[in-house]
Amino acid sequence: MNDRKKAKLILIRHGQSTWNADNRFSGWVDIPLNSTGRREAMEAAQKIKEYAIDVCFTSMLMRAKETTAICLTENSDRCEKKSPVFKHDADNPNWHGWDKYDGYIKEEIPIYTSPDLDERYYGDLQGYNKAEMAEEVGKEIVHQWRRSFSTRPPGGESLEDTAARTIPYFQKQILPYLKDGNNVLVSAHGNSLRSIIMHLDNLEESEVPGLELATGIPIVYTVNEEGKIVDKQILE
Repeated sequence: MNDRKKAKLILIRHGQSTWNADNRFSGWVDIPLNSTGRREAMEAAQKIKEYAIDVCFTSMLMRAKETTAICLTENSDRCEKKSPVFKHDADNPNWHGWDKYDGYIKEEIPIYTSPDLDERYYGDLQGYNKAEMAEEVGKEIVHQWRRSFSTRPPGGESLEDTAARTIPYFQKQILPYLKDGNNVLVSAHGNSLRSIIMHLDNLEESEVPGLELATGIPIVYTVNEEGKIVDKQILE
């Protein structure tokens, strides 16, 4: 692996989606970026262009994968040296496995997708307008559904439930790359990233309601060879 002593972990919430613009609960509904979201991703690509990305992780949802692709392809210098390649689960019986190749073209930037990085599941709320739901059941209840740690929306996941899949995935799949000195890009969602940031920043449950993530804004952690965070920057 890479011999750098300190790696960069770049977290980015996907650019604005069509349902973000409509103020709707998206959850696991596979919504694409809109024009604003694509512009945000292109701007993010310029903000992180100084970092040579070695490996990427993203969710299974289109808005996160689109953001990943734009971040890696809108910097021509990077793509002239490495080619981003989405990797598929060879153990999935539904995957045909035809993406194998032997010929060397140029060095890859592997992109691994996982449902463990998907947005929290909003259950019965998916598709509803957030403001209209607040009028129907009350602002405080909707705030609890959206921002508390342990409260589940009807039929959905709490942030605690989300953390139960995102943090083990981070520790098992992502952290080893960082310890080896690789720069890692993670493109995911407001809540899947909130749960990871809670872990990285050692936040208490009481601090969760105030943790907000804007779309398309990279957060860069510096990680040493022991996997410890030594610096954090928000590239606004």
